[in-house]
Amino acid sequence: MVEAIYKRASVRAFTDEAVTDNQVRAALRAAMAAPSGGNQQPWEFFVVRDAEHRSRLSQVTKYAKPADAAPCVIVACMRTEGLRFPNLAVQDMGAAVENLLLAVADMDLGAVWMGIAPDEEPMKAVADIVGAPEGIQPFALVALGHPAAPPAAKGADRYEESRVHWLS
Repeated sequence: MVEAIYKRASVRAFTDEAVTDNQVRAALRAAMAAPSGGNQQPWEFFVVRDAEHRSRLSQVTKYAKPADAAPCVIVACMRTEGLRFPNLAVQDMGAAVENLLLAVADMDLGAVWMGIAPDEEPMKAVADIVGAPEGIQPFALVALGHPAAPPAAKGADRYEESRVHWLS
């Protein structure tokens, strides 16, 4: 999986080839394997395939355009009720979305994380589009599909020794 870290890149253009249910489930299984404060696992996911809903999602922010181009959009949502450590839920969600992105890269698919939270207006718009019940807040959109062009991974080039502070 370390290879997936360096292979992962934000992909915003996709082919028309479908993402299989098994691929979606594998990505979501990886998302749900993320660490979680107190094991509260606050995540809920909506899988959006139909063009009308993807188009509506693509309009919630100026950064959500890839939702219209992708054959699949995962809406990562966060439960707000019944959490043991509600202040850690955002960290749990970030870990879950990152796991999903790494699984996608490992499957040679492409994806891009489009943040929604904590901006209330797009969060409400996304909740309305997917029909999220009370207590389920949208956190992020992930456009998912087969890349239209090979992604240029950037992960291997980001290490900066000047940002590492050794206390020995």
